[in-house]
Amino acid sequence: MRRGLDEWVAGRAIDRVDVYHDRAVRRHLMGAGDLAARLRGQTLVAAMRRGKYLWFPLSDGQHALVAHLGMSGQLLVQPADHADELHLRVRIQFRDHGRELRFVDQRTFGGLALEELVRDEYDVAVPASIAHIARDPFDEHFEVEDFIRDLRHRRTGIKRALLDQSLISGVGNIYADESLWRARLHYAKATDSMTRQQTLTLLNHVRDVMREALDQGGTSFDSLYVDVNGRSGYFGRGLNVYGRRDEACPRCGSLITRDAFMNRSSFRCPRCQRIPRSPRW
Repeated sequence: MRRGLDEWVAGRAIDRVDVYHDRAVRRHLMGAGDLAARLRGQTLVAAMRRGKYLWFPLSDGQHALVAHLGMSGQLLVQPADHADELHLRVRIQFRDHGRELRFVDQRTFGGLALEELVRDEYDVAVPASIAHIARDPFDEHFEVEDFIRDLRHRRTGIKRALLDQSLISGVGNIYADESLWRARLHYAKATDSMTRQQTLTLLNHVRDVMREALDQGGTSFDSLYVDVNGRSGYFGRGLNVYGRRDEACPRCGSLITRDAFMNRSSFRCPRCQRIPRSPRW
Protein backbone atom coordinates (compact mmCIF):
# COMPACT_ATOMS: atom_id res chain seq x y z
CA MET A 1 0.00 0.00 0.00
CA ARG A 2 2.82 2.41 0.81
CA ARG A 3 4.42 1.71 -2.54
CA GLY A 4 1.18 2.41 -4.38
CA LEU A 5 0.55 5.61 -2.42
CA ASP A 6 4.04 6.86 -3.15
CA GLU A 7 3.45 6.24 -6.86
CA TRP A 8 -0.03 7.74 -7.12
CA VAL A 9 -0.25 10.43 -4.44
CA ALA A 10 3.20 11.75 -3.51
CA GLY A 11 3.98 15.21 -4.83
CA ARG A 12 0.35 16.23 -5.33
CA ALA A 13 -1.30 19.30 -3.80
CA ILE A 14 -4.61 18.92 -1.95
CA ASP A 15 -7.60 20.91 -3.21
CA ARG A 16 -10.40 19.64 -0.95
CA VAL A 17 -11.04 17.22 1.89
CA ASP A 18 -14.51 15.85 2.67
CA VAL A 19 -15.11 13.91 5.88
CA TYR A 20 -18.26 11.79 5.89
CA HIS A 21 -17.87 10.13 9.29
CA ASP A 22 -16.43 12.02 12.29
CA ARG A 23 -15.13 8.81 13.85
CA ALA A 24 -12.70 8.47 10.93
CA VAL A 25 -10.88 11.62 12.13
CA ARG A 26 -11.41 11.23 15.88
CA ARG A 27 -7.64 11.24 16.47
CA HIS A 28 -7.57 14.81 15.13
CA LEU A 29 -8.90 16.49 18.25
CA MET A 30 -9.74 19.80 16.56
CA GLY A 31 -12.35 18.06 14.42
CA ALA A 32 -13.12 17.40 10.78
CA GLY A 33 -13.44 21.03 9.72
CA ASP A 34 -10.03 21.92 11.12
CA LEU A 35 -8.42 18.91 9.45
CA ALA A 36 -9.91 19.80 6.06
CA ALA A 37 -8.94 23.46 6.32
CA ARG A 38 -5.35 22.80 7.35
CA LEU A 39 -4.80 20.20 4.62
CA ARG A 40 -6.13 22.40 1.83
CA GLY A 41 -3.23 23.64 -0.30
CA GLN A 42 -0.68 21.32 1.29
CA THR A 43 1.34 18.89 -0.84
CA LEU A 44 1.77 15.28 0.24
CA VAL A 45 5.55 15.03 -0.04
CA ALA A 46 5.92 11.24 0.19
CA ALA A 47 4.32 8.10 1.57
CA MET A 48 6.11 6.73 4.63
CA ARG A 49 5.53 3.71 6.86
CA ARG A 50 6.56 2.27 10.20
CA GLY A 51 4.83 -0.88 11.41
CA LYS A 52 1.11 -0.52 10.76
CA TYR A 53 1.24 3.27 10.50
CA LEU A 54 1.36 5.23 7.27
CA TRP A 55 2.05 8.94 7.03
CA PHE A 56 2.50 11.68 4.47
CA PRO A 57 4.90 14.50 5.40
CA LEU A 58 3.39 17.81 4.28
CA SER A 59 5.01 20.61 2.33
CA ASP A 60 4.98 22.89 5.40
CA GLY A 61 7.82 20.71 6.78
CA GLN A 62 6.25 20.59 10.23
CA HIS A 63 3.28 18.25 9.98
CA ALA A 64 2.18 14.94 8.51
CA LEU A 65 -1.12 13.35 7.62
CA VAL A 66 -1.12 10.11 9.60
CA ALA A 67 -3.22 7.06 8.70
CA HIS A 68 -3.91 4.00 10.81
CA LEU A 69 -5.95 1.32 9.05
CA GLY A 70 -7.25 -0.45 12.15
CA MET A 71 -8.81 -3.78 11.22
CA SER A 72 -10.64 -2.87 8.03
CA GLY A 73 -9.29 0.46 6.79
CA GLN A 74 -8.32 0.96 3.15
CA LEU A 75 -6.62 3.80 1.31
CA LEU A 76 -7.78 3.64 -2.30
CA VAL A 77 -6.79 5.73 -5.32
CA GLN A 78 -9.86 6.11 -7.52
CA PRO A 79 -10.93 8.11 -10.60
CA ALA A 80 -13.16 11.03 -9.64
CA ASP A 81 -16.12 9.50 -11.47
CA HIS A 82 -15.77 6.12 -9.75
CA ALA A 83 -18.82 5.23 -7.65
CA ASP A 84 -18.48 5.95 -3.94
CA GLU A 85 -17.62 2.94 -1.82
CA LEU A 86 -20.24 1.80 0.70
CA HIS A 87 -17.99 2.63 3.65
CA LEU A 88 -16.31 5.76 2.27
CA ARG A 89 -15.25 7.91 5.25
CA VAL A 90 -12.89 10.56 3.84
CA ARG A 91 -12.31 11.86 0.29
CA ILE A 92 -9.20 13.84 -0.66
CA GLN A 93 -9.23 15.65 -4.01
CA PHE A 94 -6.14 17.17 -5.62
CA ARG A 95 -5.56 20.37 -7.56
CA ASP A 96 -4.49 18.48 -10.68
CA HIS A 97 -8.02 17.00 -10.83
CA GLY A 98 -6.56 13.50 -11.16
CA ARG A 99 -7.37 10.43 -9.13
CA GLU A 100 -8.75 10.90 -5.62
CA LEU A 101 -7.43 9.42 -2.40
CA ARG A 102 -10.23 7.74 -0.45
CA PHE A 103 -10.22 6.38 3.08
CA VAL A 104 -12.68 3.49 3.31
CA ASP A 105 -13.31 1.73 6.62
CA GLN A 106 -16.11 -0.70 7.35
CA ARG A 107 -15.60 -0.94 11.12
CA THR A 108 -14.25 2.60 11.65
CA PHE A 109 -11.43 1.41 13.93
CA GLY A 110 -8.89 3.22 11.75
CA GLY A 111 -8.58 6.89 11.04
CA LEU A 112 -6.70 9.95 9.77
CA ALA A 113 -5.12 12.79 11.75
CA LEU A 114 -2.80 15.73 11.29
CA GLU A 115 0.23 15.56 13.58
CA GLU A 116 3.39 17.48 14.29
CA LEU A 117 6.67 15.93 13.19
CA VAL A 118 9.34 15.27 15.82
CA ARG A 119 12.93 14.06 15.54
CA ASP A 120 13.71 10.56 16.75
CA GLU A 121 17.06 9.34 18.07
CA TYR A 122 18.43 9.09 14.52
CA ASP A 123 17.27 12.64 13.72
CA VAL A 124 14.56 11.29 11.41
CA ALA A 125 11.31 13.28 11.26
CA VAL A 126 8.34 11.11 12.32
CA PRO A 127 4.84 11.84 13.63
CA ALA A 128 4.84 12.25 17.41
CA SER A 129 2.36 9.41 18.00
CA ILE A 130 4.61 6.76 16.48
CA ALA A 131 8.04 7.88 17.67
CA HIS A 132 7.98 5.07 20.28
CA ILE A 133 7.46 2.32 17.69
CA ALA A 134 10.58 0.33 16.85
CA ARG A 135 12.01 0.30 13.37
CA ASP A 136 11.21 -2.58 11.09
CA PRO A 137 13.93 -4.79 9.59
CA PHE A 138 13.92 -2.88 6.27
CA ASP A 139 14.60 0.49 7.90
CA GLU A 140 18.04 1.88 7.03
CA HIS A 141 18.55 2.73 10.70
CA PHE A 142 17.61 -0.73 12.00
CA GLU A 143 20.49 -1.77 14.28
CA VAL A 144 21.06 -5.54 14.18
CA GLU A 145 23.35 -5.61 17.23
CA ASP A 146 20.87 -3.59 19.28
CA PHE A 147 18.12 -6.00 18.27
CA ILE A 148 20.19 -9.03 19.33
CA ARG A 149 20.95 -7.45 22.70
CA ASP A 150 17.41 -6.25 23.38
CA LEU A 151 15.92 -9.58 22.32
CA ARG A 152 17.97 -11.48 24.90
CA HIS A 153 16.92 -9.03 27.61
CA ARG A 154 13.20 -9.61 26.95
CA ARG A 155 13.11 -12.96 28.81
CA THR A 156 10.01 -14.15 26.99
CA GLY A 157 9.06 -16.51 24.17
CA ILE A 158 10.54 -15.72 20.78
CA LYS A 159 7.20 -15.22 19.03
CA ARG A 160 5.97 -12.82 21.72
CA ALA A 161 9.16 -10.85 21.16
CA LEU A 162 8.64 -10.72 17.39
CA LEU A 163 5.14 -9.32 17.93
CA ASP A 164 6.41 -6.67 20.38
CA GLN A 165 6.27 -3.41 18.41
CA SER A 166 8.67 -1.75 20.85
CA LEU A 167 11.36 -4.26 19.82
CA ILE A 168 10.74 -4.69 16.10
CA SER A 169 7.81 -3.46 14.04
CA GLY A 170 5.97 -4.84 11.06
CA VAL A 171 6.13 -8.53 12.00
CA GLY A 172 2.55 -9.72 12.40
CA ASN A 173 1.19 -13.09 13.45
CA ILE A 174 1.31 -14.66 9.98
CA TYR A 175 4.85 -13.59 9.15
CA ALA A 176 6.11 -14.56 12.61
CA ASP A 177 4.84 -18.13 12.12
CA GLU A 178 6.33 -18.35 8.64
CA SER A 179 9.71 -17.00 9.78
CA LEU A 180 9.89 -19.32 12.81
CA TRP A 181 9.12 -22.31 10.57
CA ARG A 182 11.93 -21.38 8.21
CA ALA A 183 14.29 -20.97 11.17
CA ARG A 184 13.11 -24.30 12.73
CA LEU A 185 12.28 -22.55 16.00
CA HIS A 186 9.35 -23.21 18.33
CA TYR A 187 7.44 -20.05 19.22
CA ALA A 188 8.03 -20.66 22.96
CA LYS A 189 11.82 -20.78 22.74
CA ALA A 190 13.20 -18.44 25.41
CA THR A 191 14.68 -15.26 23.99
CA ASP A 192 17.54 -15.29 26.52
CA SER A 193 18.54 -18.75 25.23
CA MET A 194 18.85 -17.56 21.62
CA THR A 195 22.42 -17.60 20.31
CA ARG A 196 23.69 -14.78 18.16
CA GLN A 197 23.69 -17.03 15.09
CA GLN A 198 20.13 -18.23 15.75
CA THR A 199 18.98 -14.62 16.04
CA LEU A 200 20.73 -13.58 12.84
CA THR A 201 19.28 -16.57 10.99
CA LEU A 202 15.78 -15.77 12.25
CA LEU A 203 16.14 -12.09 11.34
CA ASN A 204 17.20 -13.03 7.82
CA HIS A 205 14.14 -15.26 7.48
CA VAL A 206 11.91 -12.46 8.79
CA ARG A 207 13.27 -10.18 6.09
CA ASP A 208 12.90 -12.82 3.39
CA VAL A 209 9.30 -13.63 4.34
CA MET A 210 8.28 -9.99 4.50
CA ARG A 211 10.07 -9.12 1.25
CA GLU A 212 8.38 -11.98 -0.59
CA ALA A 213 5.02 -10.97 0.85
CA LEU A 214 5.47 -7.32 -0.17
CA ASP A 215 6.46 -8.33 -3.69
CA GLN A 216 3.20 -10.30 -3.95
CA GLY A 217 1.01 -7.57 -2.50
CA GLY A 218 0.69 -9.01 0.99
CA THR A 219 -1.52 -11.77 2.36
CA SER A 220 -5.20 -11.21 1.62
CA PHE A 221 -7.76 -13.47 3.27
CA ASP A 222 -10.77 -11.36 2.32
CA SER A 223 -11.72 -8.33 0.24
CA LEU A 224 -10.71 -5.85 2.96
CA TYR A 225 -6.98 -6.44 2.46
CA VAL A 226 -6.12 -4.81 -0.86
CA ASP A 227 -3.65 -2.36 -2.36
CA VAL A 228 -4.51 1.20 -3.41
CA ASN A 229 -5.99 -0.08 -6.66
CA GLY A 230 -8.21 -2.64 -4.91
CA ARG A 231 -6.10 -5.67 -5.81
CA SER A 232 -5.64 -8.55 -3.38
CA GLY A 233 -2.24 -9.89 -2.34
CA TYR A 234 -1.21 -13.42 -3.26
CA PHE A 235 1.36 -14.36 -0.63
CA GLY A 236 -1.31 -16.53 1.04
CA ARG A 237 -0.76 -19.09 -1.70
CA GLY A 238 2.86 -19.48 -0.62
CA LEU A 239 2.35 -19.92 3.12
CA ASN A 240 4.11 -22.97 4.51
CA VAL A 241 2.43 -23.33 7.92
CA TYR A 242 0.03 -20.52 8.72
CA GLY A 243 -3.58 -21.63 8.28
CA ARG A 244 -2.48 -25.13 7.18
CA ARG A 245 -3.54 -27.21 10.17
CA ASP A 246 -3.45 -30.97 9.49
CA GLU A 247 -1.69 -30.42 6.15
CA ALA A 248 1.74 -31.92 5.47
CA CYS A 249 4.78 -29.86 6.36
CA PRO A 250 6.50 -28.94 3.05
CA ARG A 251 9.85 -29.85 4.57
CA CYS A 252 9.33 -33.11 6.48
CA GLY A 253 5.77 -34.24 5.81
CA SER A 254 4.55 -34.11 9.43
CA LEU A 255 1.07 -32.70 9.96
CA ILE A 256 0.98 -29.01 10.85
CA THR A 257 -0.52 -28.24 14.26
CA ARG A 258 -2.42 -25.22 15.51
CA ASP A 259 -1.98 -23.90 19.06
CA ALA A 260 -3.91 -21.15 20.84
CA PHE A 261 -1.56 -18.20 21.29
CA MET A 262 -2.30 -14.72 22.72
CA ASN A 263 -5.98 -14.92 21.76
CA ARG A 264 -5.05 -15.95 18.22
CA SER A 265 -3.52 -18.95 16.50
CA SER A 266 0.02 -20.19 16.10
CA PHE A 267 0.87 -22.79 13.45
CA ARG A 268 3.99 -24.96 13.46
CA CYS A 269 5.47 -28.28 12.43
CA PRO A 270 5.81 -30.57 15.49
CA ARG A 271 8.94 -32.21 14.05
CA CYS A 272 10.77 -29.20 12.61
CA GLN A 273 9.83 -26.96 15.54
CA ARG A 274 10.08 -29.07 18.66
CA ILE A 275 9.08 -27.72 22.07
CA PRO A 276 12.24 -26.44 23.82
CA ARG A 277 13.39 -27.79 27.18
CA SER A 278 12.55 -24.61 29.02
CA PRO A 279 9.71 -23.01 27.04
CA ARG A 280 8.41 -19.52 27.73
CA TRP A 281 4.78 -19.52 26.74
